[in-house]
Amino acid sequence: MKEMCGTSRLQNQPQRHYGVTSPISLAPPKDIDCVQTQKLVEAMRPFGVFEDEEEQNHRLVVLNKLNSLVKEWISELGESKNLPPSAAANVGGKIFTFGSYKLGVHTKGADIDAVCVAPRHVERSDFFQSFFEKLKHQEKIKNLRAVEDAYVPVVKFEFDGIEIDLVFARLSMQTVSDNLDLGDDSRLRSLDIRCIRSLNGCRVTDEILHLVPNKENFRLTLRAIKLWAKRRGIYSNMLGFLGGVSWAMLVARTCQLYPNALASTLVNKFFLVFSKWEWPNPVLLKQPEESNLNLPVWDPRVNPSDRYHVMPIITPAYPQQNSTYNVSTSTRAVMVEEFKHGLAVTNEILQGKSDWSKLFEPLNFFQKYKHYIVLTASASTEEHHLEWVGLVESKIRVLVGNLERNEFITIAHVKPQSFPGNQELCKQSGYVSMWFLGIVFRKVENAESVNIDLTYVIQSFTDTVYRQANNLNVLKEGMKIEAAHVKRKHLHYFLPAETLQKRKKQSIPDITQNAGGLQCKRTSSDGSCLDSSRDTDSRTPYNSSSLNKMSKLDTSTTEIERNAVCQRSSGGNNREKRSHVAVPSVSKGFSIPVIDSRCHSPISEGCPKKTRDEEKLTGQDSAFKDGGNAEDVRRRSTDNVILKWFYSVE
Repeated sequence: MKEMCGTSRLQNQPQRHYGVTSPISLAPPKDIDCVQTQKLVEAMRPFGVFEDEEEQNHRLVVLNKLNSLVKEWISELGESKNLPPSAAANVGGKIFTFGSYKLGVHTKGADIDAVCVAPRHVERSDFFQSFFEKLKHQEKIKNLRAVEDAYVPVVKFEFDGIEIDLVFARLSMQTVSDNLDLGDDSRLRSLDIRCIRSLNGCRVTDEILHLVPNKENFRLTLRAIKLWAKRRGIYSNMLGFLGGVSWAMLVARTCQLYPNALASTLVNKFFLVFSKWEWPNPVLLKQPEESNLNLPVWDPRVNPSDRYHVMPIITPAYPQQNSTYNVSTSTRAVMVEEFKHGLAVTNEILQGKSDWSKLFEPLNFFQKYKHYIVLTASASTEEHHLEWVGLVESKIRVLVGNLERNEFITIAHVKPQSFPGNQELCKQSGYVSMWFLGIVFRKVENAESVNIDLTYVIQSFTDTVYRQANNLNVLKEGMKIEAAHVKRKHLHYFLPAETLQKRKKQSIPDITQNAGGLQCKRTSSDGSCLDSSRDTDSRTPYNSSSLNKMSKLDTSTTEIERNAVCQRSSGGNNREKRSHVAVPSVSKGFSIPVIDSRCHSPISEGCPKKTRDEEKLTGQDSAFKDGGNAEDVRRRSTDNVILKWFYSVE
């Protein structure tokens, strides 16, 4: 495979400088690195990360057919708008791909992200009307649907077995030629914000590929990191983890710092650098460039709301944006823990103590925490359920933000996967989907018992979802959201045994101390990256030194990255100030107990076993007394029965 030893041909060539700093190491690969990279490839094969040649060729055929359809439609539209026949026949139009397909890291069966670029006589309404109708009449196109009110409006469909997400951009040009360069900033002039967003995917993808020293090594490393992130449950931009473009930029930065390394080394260095990164210092692939187009860009010196971003990874193409706006304190802490775990595992692998399959072992989420919140979304029909689940899932990060602002909650970790309701739940509520959030409570010193009331938190979340559903006119009779507190030992009421089965315990670092930096407070805002109207929030901002660093990113980032490799692991973890935001006190409603505060680490397997007295229920009994059932839990949480559990401090 050409990705494995691609660096060798660079050894006799002059080294170009990549990124905002000089590289950490220019060391060429050794024979053992090539062997380890081959082993990495073999470990990835069973997961379907590599397409065969036949599948790749089929994608090219489908894209060529789609490109021809676009040209044909734009020409026909020109004639209907009274363009001269000769002009209408030559106005052009083109499909540009972006995302994982353009980066060359798509997996078997993955969809293709593409943008339809049209000349100025084509309106956005034409795309969602006449082009949509044209697609309807294509025999090989199925599952056609339009999402016009999305942040980036999109048409989704399946073309001859290939899923495609197609967005639209109208340029202020008479013609769109096949050799059009979208990297030219002037192409953005006079465009509306939706067109700029549509073009941004292509521009960022192209710039990432331009900024890495060796594309083959970058691609193989990115395939490994994306597979690892999905297996460990931290691949979801929507739920506050990282999406594909963010993982790509972190891998690209690693490649810049180790330009001659092979994938096996780069994977290890990825974990080394980002397990020790001093967030919220930003990750940059190049210095931000000025432009006279006056589009909103990420800059905490100018935009106060940008100072509250807890894990900024900045896109390299103008207008520069933070691709990780949705990341919260909790999701960052979970990811930093996983970086540390990945570093420990890859160190073992490179020392010959383990093999690469260990890196891709899935996280045993349902054995990791002692307390969970189960979030249930239900609807009376399948069609309503699909619509409702999409909206609820897009807002779960709001719930995470609300939870982590509670002074007694250290971590709120959502599993980025929904589960179908069991037969009993479906009989009660129709079509049901469930999400699970692992909760870690903060130890309270010198307290005999603490009652944590989350009525306000849960109610705020459900109000947000219902309000948005109402505003979008999607709220239908029978659509419901419910939340319940569940102890680990009662998860079997909701999930089958094979989902909950225990695996071998793993030694994973504790993330509850200060996982990766500032313990900021997240809001539930849904501000758009390219929208100048950003919501304010209550997270702790950058301190003044961080703001000053922004003016000299070349030197500050050098120090960060060199420290990331050279400093002791305890050196950069306690420098940043913490801020705790008071939560309104609510005396009645949804209330969560803290049991055995001594076990505040999410790695609960190592906690001492509680006595019967410590689990004793007081006042109103919990829905989870022994002998309780899932219906009791669901009913009692819905009826706002207070779940009161207390912990005792010895």
